[in-house]
Amino acid sequence: MSGDTAVGQVFNLPVHQGQVANLPHAKPTRTRREFVREACCGFSGLALASLLHDEQLRAASSNPLAAKRPHLPAKAKSIIFLFMAGGPSHVETFDPKPLLNKLNGQRRPEEFGEAKYQFVHEDARLLGTKRTFRKYGESGIEVSDLFPHTATCIDDIAVLRSCHGDSVVHSAAQYELFSGRVVPGFPSMGSWLLYGLGAESQSLPSYVVMPDPKGALEAGQPMYAHGILPAVYQPTMFRPGDRPVLNLDLPKHVTAQQRRRTLQFLRSLNESTLDPADEEFSARINAYDVAFRMQTEAPEVFDLSREPQETLDLYGIGSEPTNDYGRRCLFARKLVENGVRFTCVVSGGGPGNMQWDAHGDIEENHLRKAAETDRPVAGLLKDLKRRGLLDSTLVLWGGEFGRSPDAQSPTGGRDHHNLGFSMWMAGGGIRGGQAVGATDAIGLKAVEKPCHFRDIHTTILHQLGLDQHQLTYPHLGRDERLTFLEGRVIEEIV
Repeated sequence: MSGDTAVGQVFNLPVHQGQVANLPHAKPTRTRREFVREACCGFSGLALASLLHDEQLRAASSNPLAAKRPHLPAKAKSIIFLFMAGGPSHVETFDPKPLLNKLNGQRRPEEFGEAKYQFVHEDARLLGTKRTFRKYGESGIEVSDLFPHTATCIDDIAVLRSCHGDSVVHSAAQYELFSGRVVPGFPSMGSWLLYGLGAESQSLPSYVVMPDPKGALEAGQPMYAHGILPAVYQPTMFRPGDRPVLNLDLPKHVTAQQRRRTLQFLRSLNESTLDPADEEFSARINAYDVAFRMQTEAPEVFDLSREPQETLDLYGIGSEPTNDYGRRCLFARKLVENGVRFTCVVSGGGPGNMQWDAHGDIEENHLRKAAETDRPVAGLLKDLKRRGLLDSTLVLWGGEFGRSPDAQSPTGGRDHHNLGFSMWMAGGGIRGGQAVGATDAIGLKAVEKPCHFRDIHTTILHQLGLDQHQLTYPHLGRDERLTFLEGRVIEEIV
């Protein structure tokens, strides 16, 4: 076979023995020598591009937290997740159901279908609510009297009334809320965002969780974890109380220069024995570096004494029962202000009644939890807005599920409920002042524009400029992603 014939077969051209094909409107035929010369130049360009690409990959691997460009135009840069752990009741908060009150004490009508619960018995009766709802803002969205402060921000809020998930068990539902899976071991939202966008701040951790001081939750720390992603994308767990980070101040006899030299020496020792494949060791070295920069560059972030009294009052700091959650919400604002990518502020911890887990008395439970959080949440939204941060900060509010319209106990408790419940978003390019979707007339099931957790995840990624199909990580032969199978952007609110 001649060289011309081989070239023709490679490019699928109709070539006859001894000549190069003449295509219609083609330029004059080149000789073999000209073709080889031009082809070699092209291959050289490909080789150069490959080398440059490899160099970029090596640079990225040397600093996996380096800031990355989003896939799409981004509306938001940061997220604050106000996690109401335990499952707040939708019919007591953002989803008024007059018919449920009319049917109070009666068996659920058959036309509403069945529901699977953990503790509700088959002979359970419907439970009306003692809460009252009013229309607020120019949008006229109805909000419960549990949230008089949040209600004043309703024109900035998009209420999602048709959320649903796949589990009625706390731990599985919490895993799904954070990672898109009902089992542990997969990356949380915060880890995925850090993996996709990198860090914006070099002096603070980019993924922070501020747990409730009352104790741990059923799913525990694995729900916040990095899962299959490298350990450098793990969260930083802050401590409860006035000082979320300990030892921010250098000892009196140690200067910043001395501490820097000590850490540089430790880093050189660590790197001398570092196995490039040891992700945990690399993450630990990075944690030491961030801790030093927090000591030298960002202690003021955690010093609330510099905040004006008006700001402290806005969050309810210094008075009960809002002091603790107000402090953590203010810390969230200060973290966002300093480039932190994802902050989770948890309300609810320890025993079930300390969470939004109202099995026995929903009146006492929700009145108490709302009193702790309503003013701080509204303060956060107003503070972000007046500082020009709400446009670039997406705020998400909600729990792992809602509560059943059926009574669980004679004392007025409600069971876990995953078939239809409410969450809300604000800021970060979200169009507020609207309620999207609906549950049926008693709040049993999402019937209009159902919104699964994966749709919420997809919308969050979209607002931060990330495509769910491009944000993947290879694991056991599969490209894993936050949305697991497929989510949709909730177009009505973006």
